[in-house]
Amino acid sequence: MKPKSIKTELDAIRARSPLLARPGFLIRRLHQIHTALFLEETRDHQITPVQYSLLTALAEEGEMDQNTVALSIGLERTSVAEVLPRLEARELLQRRVSEADRRVKLVRLMPKGYDLLESMRVSVQRAHDRTIELLSEPEREMLLVMMARLVEANEGHSVAPMRLR
Repeated sequence: MKPKSIKTELDAIRARSPLLARPGFLIRRLHQIHTALFLEETRDHQITPVQYSLLTALAEEGEMDQNTVALSIGLERTSVAEVLPRLEARELLQRRVSEADRRVKLVRLMPKGYDLLESMRVSVQRAHDRTIELLSEPEREMLLVMMARLVEANEGHSVAPMRLR
């Protein structure tokens, strides 16, 4: 069977719904779908994708202040401030006042947090894989490259910019 051209495939997609040709709509829809898959795969852990990102950033970067946590994951500071107490109550992380500046709260991952991340590794990967499983391996890699390009190119328009290395 001869593969369809991209133009032919896009025309067929537009015929099914004009919304399917709008990047913003597709990004929002794919985010909803991935979140559902993530929660399905990780239901036993009671962690949201945002909480998982926050814990992952702490595991990779070590102790940081709350503002740096927000920048590390591209989340508003107020949202981070709301998420942290829930994770602290579960003893996944610890917050403390900085000795250098009493106005600053430092956050670090606790052993329970490291253990949780490790126990979730396979199920999180399964959620990521399921999100893009329809695509071939080269298409998956290209999708990730294109999405990363778009995110990096548009960081200046975000209300919660992400600090990139």
